[in-house]
Amino acid sequence: MTAPYDPNDREKVVAKLPAELRKELKVRAAELGKDIQDAVTEGVEAWRQAQNRPAVDTAGGTSFATYLPAGLYGKLKENCKARSITYNQGIAQSIRLWLDDNPSPRPRPARVTGARRIIFGNQKGGVGKTSVSAGVAQALAETGHRTLLIDFDPQGHLTKQLGYPMLDIDEASLAKHMLKEAKGDLSELLVPIKGGDFEDHLWLLPACKDAFLLDAKLATAKAVRIKETALEKALEPLEQDFDYIVVDCPPSLGYSMDTALYYCRTRDGEEPSTSGIVVPVLAEDSSADAYDMLYDQVQDLIEDMDIHIALLGFVVNMYDSRKGYVATSSLDEWRNIGEPPVLAVVPELKDQREAVRVKKPLLVHAPYGDQADVMRTVARRISA
Repeated sequence: MTAPYDPNDREKVVAKLPAELRKELKVRAAELGKDIQDAVTEGVEAWRQAQNRPAVDTAGGTSFATYLPAGLYGKLKENCKARSITYNQGIAQSIRLWLDDNPSPRPRPARVTGARRIIFGNQKGGVGKTSVSAGVAQALAETGHRTLLIDFDPQGHLTKQLGYPMLDIDEASLAKHMLKEAKGDLSELLVPIKGGDFEDHLWLLPACKDAFLLDAKLATAKAVRIKETALEKALEPLEQDFDYIVVDCPPSLGYSMDTALYYCRTRDGEEPSTSGIVVPVLAEDSSADAYDMLYDQVQDLIEDMDIHIALLGFVVNMYDSRKGYVATSSLDEWRNIGEPPVLAVVPELKDQREAVRVKKPLLVHAPYGDQADVMRTVARRISA
């Protein structure tokens, strides 16, 4: 049967939904690998054919936005009016029906290798490693995954953008734990990131100014292979507490990057592409040059240590087609690489800049914007 609307012609729909229903929808859609807007569309279509659906408690609802096909949007309003219920109640019942019709898949067996390890790296600065790694970590946590976000860049932009202070140079830090110069547990340094639907599932390991010294100290370390294994040994005690560990890497090709690359390698017994590196880039030539250098570093480490490192894909950040041929042709070139694939294209919008300005996570400041949706797309693709 042909739908009486063009599924590609969508318009924004805003409703008030209880937090638990929103979270359940996001988790279930992620589990099934489905876009939220498609899940809601299926729910609305099914609800229009259903009769006598039980009411959903929408008390205390907060704003929820998605996109429905324009024709379906109007018909939903007509159905709600005919059934003498509010539009919010119609959306809530539709989502509840979709959840009931699409149960959660069986849980996967426990991973013997601990948390999945996703690093975000590119030798070139200014490509958005920090904004993309933070947004994807929020999206992973939003779907119920316990996620640790690590600021591994000595500049500390991630820590500061989220509104947290950097660790004092005299305090314990990740770098000191990597060099076995710190006392206590690394877990004592973690801080919970509050807000949004990811609350209670997302933690930050803040940056410390002493990270500027890490490359030099790793270079002079006498222990065999400490350069590559230092990050893994420091984080190992935390892995069983998290589903994902996301690392915002420094913009360099030094020893710190080597230890991050080694950390995201495919471990014995781990399925391919379970962990790996995501490369944020821009739609311009300097990003391609920087990627060539990063690729060489990855291949050298693979050959030197006889390991496998999965290149999970590119995220083309801050894309604006109005910049003309340079932007559009560069995007085509990223896509034409094929492997690794382009996971998503982040549009050049004000949402992320505003979030940084007010020191809030993107998925708190603009949870229903296009940039937030792209972060969810990347999270869904790397967690599939």
